[in-house]
Amino acid sequence: MDKEIRWRQRFENFDKAYKQFHAAILDFDKLSVLEKEGLIHRFEYTFELAWKTLRDYLEGKEVEARFPRDVIKAAFHYELIEDGEVWIDMLEKRNLLAHTYNEERFNYAIKKIKEEYYGPITQVHRFLGEKR
Repeated sequence: MDKEIRWRQRFENFDKAYKQFHAAILDFDKLSVLEKEGLIHRFEYTFELAWKTLRDYLEGKEVEARFPRDVIKAAFHYELIEDGEVWIDMLEKRNLLAHTYNEERFNYAIKKIKEEYYGPITQVHRFLGEKR
């Protein structure tokens, strides 16, 4: 019972973060460079909350997965996420994307987040939101 409560509580934080991330994506064309830097940070904490919420959800189902890569693999195995490769890519790139002082890297980060990462995070948000 406590594990069920825990993932639902974590989802509340994920939901708040996701809504801010979603709003930034919707307004993407209106964002200044500074606001796009903020979008990168919103992605970072939304991603962190997403995998941690998945971990807590899996624990509630008696699936043991502690570390991000293990959580992603288990979530894909149990069909909680649709594209495991993109999630592994997000995991591997999250630290790289934080170094936005280089203009080329900054543009790369924004493109990845908007075109490749937003959809999978949205899919997990919808899935977990339906399970609440």
